[in-house]
Amino acid sequence: MKTDSIFYQLFQEFPTIFFELIGSSPEQAVGYEFTSQEVKQLAFRMDGLFLPTTEQTNQPFYLVEVQFQTDPSLYYRLFGELFLYLKQYRLPHPWQVVVIYPTRSVEREETLQFGEIINLNRVRRIYLDELGEEEPTSLGVGVVKLIIEKADTAEEKAKALVAQARRQLTHEEIQRNLIDLIETIMVYKLPQKSREEIAAMFGLSDLKQTRVYQEARLEGKLDSIPRMLQFGLSLEDIAKLLDLSLEVVQQAAQQFQSPSGE
Repeated sequence: MKTDSIFYQLFQEFPTIFFELIGSSPEQAVGYEFTSQEVKQLAFRMDGLFLPTTEQTNQPFYLVEVQFQTDPSLYYRLFGELFLYLKQYRLPHPWQVVVIYPTRSVEREETLQFGEIINLNRVRRIYLDELGEEEPTSLGVGVVKLIIEKADTAEEKAKALVAQARRQLTHEEIQRNLIDLIETIMVYKLPQKSREEIAAMFGLSDLKQTRVYQEARLEGKLDSIPRMLQFGLSLEDIAKLLDLSLEVVQQAAQQFQSPSGE
């Protein structure tokens, strides 16, 4: 399961979920843009950045890392990127680092070099399996936790999240996009099932046959392709994430990259 792709789509479409994860008010998302940015000296791209959209210097910027595989070099790379980024861009905002792990067992702290740094208040490490079972459960946090849910209980959890989205989200497009994202997570978790079978699981089959739904969904997906390309996702990953044919994604990518598409 390509968890980094899922998270970047999640934070792009629903930035409020990130602020819920770090224990802040979801309303803060209004003042931020989720983006990626290149550090030209070494030609690498920082894929997960929440940058303030105001000039208020008390607003931090967030460097976000999703790490679902053990990587002893993670903190070497992460802090190397951070400080080179600061040197190049000299942002007037304090930095914050957020690393999202599925469990503590995946993390390799490297305390010899980074022990003091990773214990700073500026560094937040989130372990998804330790997120509390708040009542009422946050819809956004519930979607994130679905990513690590066991396959034998994921279907029940996903159905509950779809029902919760229908109850709580009154904006039709936001509701549709979140349900689509839940469906995409389940496609990765249950590779033996087709997307049609998963749609039927949620009782979405009849709805998805309507022309209005299909046109609205396609338009929204095409609009998200340029941003996903900026995050470095491959055309194949984008096609699977958005449930589009590779040909459609290629055409949209060509339009975005051509001078006439600017």
